[in-house]
Amino acid sequence: MASARVPRSPAPPVGAGQPAERRPWSVPVAVVLVLVGVFATGAGLGRASGPLDWVAGTGGRPAASAAGLAASRPVSLAVPAIRVSAPVAPVGQAPDGSVDVPPLAKADETGWYDRSPTPGEPGRAVIVGHVDTKNGPAVFYELGRLKVGDRIEVTRADGDVVVFAVDSVEHFGKDALPADRVYGDDGPPGLRLITCGGQWVGGRTGYADNVVAFASLVDTRRP
Repeated sequence: MASARVPRSPAPPVGAGQPAERRPWSVPVAVVLVLVGVFATGAGLGRASGPLDWVAGTGGRPAASAAGLAASRPVSLAVPAIRVSAPVAPVGQAPDGSVDVPPLAKADETGWYDRSPTPGEPGRAVIVGHVDTKNGPAVFYELGRLKVGDRIEVTRADGDVVVFAVDSVEHFGKDALPADRVYGDDGPPGLRLITCGGQWVGGRTGYADNVVAFASLVDTRRP
């Protein structure tokens, strides 16, 4: 599965129960996508804390604004067009500076990058998932089959369901990820689903490309 290289300077420390200032991603620096391969073991799969781990959404429903919702972490993802219904767990930054991914033992789950906005907030939320494992297809195996207009539904911890529509699905070589389109906490609410794709080249490269589904917020349903 793919991981995304991010700037290595540390995020500010987070005290117990204290909100953390989100790391600005509007101008990422030297962001390089790194593919570790779906058969790798132990590489970039450990849990890393992130400055949005405090967002639980349990203190009452956040108020919506014209620019988007307040923060509340995602808990499940549904993509009917490719028959995906999966849990979402936070993933942070791995020790090598890459975006962490769910463990291979949980290849049917997805991971929300907890240094990106939560879905429905202004900016681009990032959710990653494996394409396959040695045992067969994984959660995002058919991500590349999504079409413009397909719906993506994310349920948040506050109970709100945010609905996104696919704008495009694109393949990028791992040295050509458009960081300014993938990352950022500015602009209208958006969503990026990322997995591996392209030719299998093996080694630490794994798949040659990444598949990225770009989507924009179209609806919010409240309990």
